Amino acid sequence: MVQEKGFTLAETVLVLALSGIVVCLLTLSMPGLAPKFRLTSGVWEIHTCLNEARFKAILTGTDVRVCFKPQGYNVEAYDEEAKSWRLARHGLVEGVEIAANNTPTFHPEGTVSDLASITVSNPRGSYKITIAISGRIKVAKLI
Repeated sequence: MVQEKGFTLAETVLVLALSGIVVCLLTLSMPGLAPKFRLTSGVWEIHTCLNEARFKAILTGTDVRVCFKPQGYNVEAYDEEAKSWRLARHGLVEGVEIAANNTPTFHPEGTVSDLASITVSNPRGSYKITIAISGRIKVAKLI
């Protein structure tokens, strides 16, 4: 008895058809996931930005503040010689809206003045980021 190796034409066509259907279904569901991932990414970026500002204040020994805009933020360091704030970094966060009730200023001791609550939101939901006077940053999903 001779055994043939390989697939028949019918088996190959069936596998290709099923693969095509799976790819189409995945493609249709992807646009609905983009806002969810942008929201998560936006929250992580703001959280990282706040931590970076705090550590920069500790390491450099100068005050560092974060100013929020609807689609982004500015990290500014205080220049003692010029007696003014200078831009250290600018960031844009796509796909979310940012609202803050204050501009947190981190000090060399790691503490913060001008306590702030920052809301990051889009159609998929909202997160609230709060900063305690000790400099601790907390993220909570809003229901």
